[in-house]
Amino acid sequence: QVQLQESGPGLVKPSQTLSLTCTVSGGSITTSYYAWSWIRQPPGKGLEWMGVIAYDGSTYYSPSLKSRTSISRDTSKNQFSLQLSSVTPEDTAVYYCARDTAPDSYSDYVAAPDYWGQGTQVTVSS
Repeated sequence: QVQLQESGPGLVKPSQTLSLTCTVSGGSITTSYYAWSWIRQPPGKGLEWMGVIAYDGSTYYSPSLKSRTSISRDTSKNQFSLQLSSVTPEDTAVYYCARDTAPDSYSDYVAAPDYWGQGTQVTVSS
């Protein structure tokens, strides 16, 4: 059974960088052909897929967030991380990490995770 757990600060000041880590157990983040995503849900809104790091370390980001988003991994700890720069109150959301299957191409990729973390609330406020 794969388990994912998000961790990181619950409060970030505007203009700062939001940093979250997802710790995975029950499976390796380097196992073919999985991809590991970050997804968020602002209050009163739907889910927004942010980006992914695949089993081979390749990354792909939502075009709307690409300029501010970076996803990396630490294979020795079986963790992957999210950094979102220049945050504003509009970045307030519950942030989830999740596992998906890596597609052949991201041109028409639609996220369909099979395992999710429980989510962590991040509030952007001074």
